Amino acid sequence: MNGENNNIPEGFKMTEIGLLPDEWETTKLGDLFEIKQGKALSPGHRRGISPRPFLRTANVFWGYLDLTTVDSMDFTDAEVSQLKLMPNDLLVCEGGDIGRTAIWRDESKVYCYQNHLHRLRTSRDDVHPLFYMYWMQVAYLLLRLYGGTGNKTTIPNLSQSRLKSFVLPLPPLPEQKAIARVLSTIQKAVETQDKIIAAARELKKSLMRHLFTYGPVPVAEAEKVPLKETEIGPVPEHWEVAILKQLGSLKDGDWILKSDYSKDGVRLLQIADIGLGKFINKSRRFISLQRAQELGCTFLKGGDILISRMADPIGRACMLPDLPYPTITAVDVTIFRVNPDLVDSYYVLNILNSEIALAQAAQLAYGVTRNRVTRRNLERVLIPFPPLPEQQEIARMLLAVDNKIDAEENRKAALQALFKTMLHQLMTGKVRVKGLEATAG
Repeated sequence: MNGENNNIPEGFKMTEIGLLPDEWETTKLGDLFEIKQGKALSPGHRRGISPRPFLRTANVFWGYLDLTTVDSMDFTDAEVSQLKLMPNDLLVCEGGDIGRTAIWRDESKVYCYQNHLHRLRTSRDDVHPLFYMYWMQVAYLLLRLYGGTGNKTTIPNLSQSRLKSFVLPLPPLPEQKAIARVLSTIQKAVETQDKIIAAARELKKSLMRHLFTYGPVPVAEAEKVPLKETEIGPVPEHWEVAILKQLGSLKDGDWILKSDYSKDGVRLLQIADIGLGKFINKSRRFISLQRAQELGCTFLKGGDILISRMADPIGRACMLPDLPYPTITAVDVTIFRVNPDLVDSYYVLNILNSEIALAQAAQLAYGVTRNRVTRRNLERVLIPFPPLPEQQEIARMLLAVDNKIDAEENRKAALQALFKTMLHQLMTGKVRVKGLEATAG
């Protein structure tokens, strides 16, 4: 026991939930919060006699609520008085992603909640709910303290009794507020980055519509550009319209069976690696070099354009970067290699991800749900085809916007990494914020 104590840093103590600062207490969630589940959803509650908006697990995420889509059902006045959300109420998922927690802040709207959510409400003066929202996040995602706490029924769920038994830290109130303020500040910075990225993406969409209609001219001069009507809409008079097959070669990826997989060797790219204009580099499948050669696989090259033949959306494309290992792709991906004497690769990539080409790919799809397109149909996709110098200028302008989006996404990723680090360090007392002004976050 003495040896164990010698390993405890000065100023810390060992508790049921790990090392914590000496002045932090521990308690159970049920001692800090009143817990109440919401109303069960049933067909009879959708009659519309007294419909009220209510939140469900689909609205609750780690650290925030998504109110884009909110359902409604009947609540009596008595039920509303019991189940109306109040500012600083915490909502904890009872099922689904068990333990996921967010906070309600809006006092201007009357919202209730479903029975698959636990509402946590405190009347204690030494409890800052926002701190405990972040605590649930670190406890579940980083410290893995409450794993396996769901009831082992057919559908796992988190019962009220188990939730009440969770052991929590109880720092002094000023420190709770200071910690919450730091984390909230970082979280708001991430949300700001989301808005900046969304605005930049909308800018690119608008720019693409302009460039693919009028060419690389300023908006103020667009009316001076003589246009002609084509099957894909108006384009400048001196442009042509080509089918994709005329601009390069298209070939489907290879049929690879699960029995062909190996631990290493040739990298096998799949649909999941193709984002809308971006190589995601997600899948981790391999086959041996010998097997790839036996099957006569097509080895990819940097600059190849990979086109998804399946939905979300059909026809989306990305450009493969130079990779340091041999690579092939699965059969539901079409490989497009442009003729560099005719077309700029980056220009074509953006056309393929534009409304012009994606709408055609969707129309050419087949199957019961029309969620696939053949290579032969992709070859027929119509492409606005300006002279090469104009393609290159359009590509340059779009690349500048893409670089801006990439930079903002990198800033967001850095902030997310900072949040994760600070969440762990602050919530375990390894970094102290006692000296910060403790305004509520």
